[in-house]
Amino acid sequence: MTGSYAISDACRMESHKLRTLRSNWGGLALAVLGAVGVSIAVGAKTTNPTGDQTNNYLAGIAIGLLVTGVLGTLVMSSEYTTGMVRSTFAAIPNRRMVLAAKACVFGAAALVAGEIASIISFFAGRATASAHGIVGPGIGDASVIRAILLGGVGYALIGLIGVGVGALVRHTPAAIAVMFGGVYVLAQVLGGALPAMRPYVPIAIVGDSLTTVHKPGYALPAWAGLLVLAGYAALALAAGGWRLVHRDA
Repeated sequence: MTGSYAISDACRMESHKLRTLRSNWGGLALAVLGAVGVSIAVGAKTTNPTGDQTNNYLAGIAIGLLVTGVLGTLVMSSEYTTGMVRSTFAAIPNRRMVLAAKACVFGAAALVAGEIASIISFFAGRATASAHGIVGPGIGDASVIRAILLGGVGYALIGLIGVGVGALVRHTPAAIAVMFGGVYVLAQVLGGALPAMRPYVPIAIVGDSLTTVHKPGYALPAWAGLLVLAGYAALALAAGGWRLVHRDA
């Protein structure tokens, strides 16, 4: 309890904000539908299956990660843009509590959206590929469930990185640019210039470690990748929390 408020009060306030803004629902729906759409397209083009089919069916998650990361930045930065953040801090002066509540509420929403996207994407891609007579991996095959579930967790962790970046940068266009650059552009740059760093880039961790059944030789093991990605989320939130406390709204 801080003053007359507990973290549960802050979470209820943030949950109300999340539920009442249509843009949040639309964005999360896009994160799901985009992933499923790409997976269907991948399945439809699969005529001679090679490599990790589970990972192929989950390829659309990359689209969802971008959307979820952008939504995460908006959770914090949009309140600075509109000036609503002053009302938020007037209601609950403990800024760290506010950020923690935003992270809990949005992280939970992103996790649910991510698991839905990951599960539907797998089955949609597999079903589409079966139209060509291809029998893809089944849900009971080794490591398939792990890859599907960790794909959903990737949504939540990328979203939390976005929340931290939004709190740190505050200006919405700049926060989105930092998020996009860090998640996507950096992966491409490091993949070409510094291949040894690629396994540690957020988007590469999800695509090469979390959602694979047969991990590429250069990638981190799934659970190591999960810890690294969680570390990025914790670091982003810690940096955002520091700025909230030490800089005026």
